[in-house]
Amino acid sequence: MQLLERTRAAAAENEFVGVPCGILDQGVSSFGKKDHLVFIDCKALKFATVPLPAGVHFWVFNTHTKHALVDGFYAARNRECMEAAKALGVALLVDTNLTALEKAAKAGKITGDALKRARHVIEEIARVGDTQKALAKGDLVAVGKLLTASHRSSQNQFENSTAELDTLVDLLEKTPHVYGTRLTGGGFGGAVMAMTDETFGEKQAAKVVAAYEKKYHATPDVIHCQTGDGAAVV
Repeated sequence: MQLLERTRAAAAENEFVGVPCGILDQGVSSFGKKDHLVFIDCKALKFATVPLPAGVHFWVFNTHTKHALVDGFYAARNRECMEAAKALGVALLVDTNLTALEKAAKAGKITGDALKRARHVIEEIARVGDTQKALAKGDLVAVGKLLTASHRSSQNQFENSTAELDTLVDLLEKTPHVYGTRLTGGGFGGAVMAMTDETFGEKQAAKVVAAYEKKYHATPDVIHCQTGDGAAVV
């Protein structure tokens, strides 16, 4: 039933709203579990929960900058990824690897934006696997580095970040007790998420906000949260 409802929710966004989005929000809302992260196989439509070591906290810094996926940016990235997959001779980028990408790039079969988008997606899939391995070892430092690497790839290769989001990541990356940080959701504005230890608190968050305010003359909202169970009938 959960999978059926997820499919309906995605169809509503894809077909009615017109956003070629994925299944992240619907999947996490349905399959979320306290003290766990949700692993999603988007091709096979499979969901699993991965235990999260104790003491992990999440802080969301919402810039309130524009986050409108339906206005073309998100659709453009989707189109570029599909063009890249076609150039590589696969249906989806999950069906190839970095070695094949570099070989195609060297041969001139894929260039420019398509190459950058493909590299981001392929490396991002690898980062998900590496994150699972790091979590199994309880290595939160490694997980944090992967999170930040994910953002830098979004910033430089997928180009779905913004100056405001990059500033927050820069500030948080230098802040003690922050494991890692990246933009949330589809990007193009919105919020940044930081994964921290339990020592990070309101004082550290306030310093990040103050530095952001000094540069942009705007105040991001700060939300402190932890993992929880997904949606349910109360």
